[in-house]
Amino acid sequence: MTGTNMLNSKIFSILALISILFLSACANLGPASLKGERNNYNVAVQRTNDEQLLLNLVRLKYRDTPFFLEVSSVASQFTMTTDATVNGELPDTGLNIFKFGGGASYQERPTVTYSPLQGDKFIKRVLSPVPLKTISLLYHSGWSVERILRLCLQKMGTHQNAPGASGPTPEHPPQFEGFVQVIKLFRVMQTKGVLEVALDSSQGRSGIVLQIADEAKDWPEVRKLSGYLGTAPGHTRYVLSNNKTTNEPGHIQIVTRSLLGIMFYLSQAVESPESHRKSGKVTITRHKSGEEFDWKKVTGDLLRVHSQYLIPDTASVAVYYRDHWFYVDDSNLSSKSTFSLLAQIFALQAGNIKDVSPMLTLPIGG
Repeated sequence: MTGTNMLNSKIFSILALISILFLSACANLGPASLKGERNNYNVAVQRTNDEQLLLNLVRLKYRDTPFFLEVSSVASQFTMTTDATVNGELPDTGLNIFKFGGGASYQERPTVTYSPLQGDKFIKRVLSPVPLKTISLLYHSGWSVERILRLCLQKMGTHQNAPGASGPTPEHPPQFEGFVQVIKLFRVMQTKGVLEVALDSSQGRSGIVLQIADEAKDWPEVRKLSGYLGTAPGHTRYVLSNNKTTNEPGHIQIVTRSLLGIMFYLSQAVESPESHRKSGKVTITRHKSGEEFDWKKVTGDLLRVHSQYLIPDTASVAVYYRDHWFYVDDSNLSSKSTFSLLAQIFALQAGNIKDVSPMLTLPIGG
């Protein structure tokens, strides 16, 4: 074989080797990109959803207009570019000396589509009362009956759960103590494993049945619950209904909140800066005596949204609004649970509306 043929053969072999290496790199780009970028997009969408919810809670505290912008789709195109060079010399010694090089790069072109929540979608998702089946579903998903009912109900029989807080901050203190006592007793039954919750559609009615096990009918908590709800001592079956109830013992009429009502209620947990309070940017609820009412008595064990001028370093979620940072502290587990429940209610309120969950598409170009 001549020297020229040997040179050509080696150049071809090197080029083939480089091609294999680059094709292998291109083949691995797809799975590697999916592994890295899917998590990145997942975290980004989840974080911005939480930030939007918190931002709207703060807006409602200031009587500003809430606005929801849904991420309807996320598409990202990856393009890979490769190049290779080979130089060869055939010196008098007969040895072949090769110089080769190459490179590869890829570029991402993301496209995010947003859709505002308005019109019929806004009415059905934000303004419609939370259906009883949603309350039942949340309970069977493991949520505390106390947390669910304190968010979703504004009245149970004669007991009110700060109904005025389902709108802009009221000027006068709400009634809530009796309602909270009833719900806390149901929570005791739940934690002791003697409470069952089910939907009731008998005789054309719709309601939620709260059934206490017979073994607990003589417990002090059950007797106290009977006293609050006006039933005979040891009564163990309660039916909560949006409709006008009958005179049957244990049938109680309730009023559910809308998603917007829940958000107004939780906006009372936003702690505004003192400068904003003094300048009249938020409503101060006062007793008849003029003394300020402390909303932490209503929502303090559910949610607390702090505010400060500097960016917080202990926040699980934070937004910047009106020259201040508002945030939920990462160590406040009860607040984080309530915020997570709010996000789930928001998702469930989509109902029969066309799915607007983000769809992630990653076509890989080689």
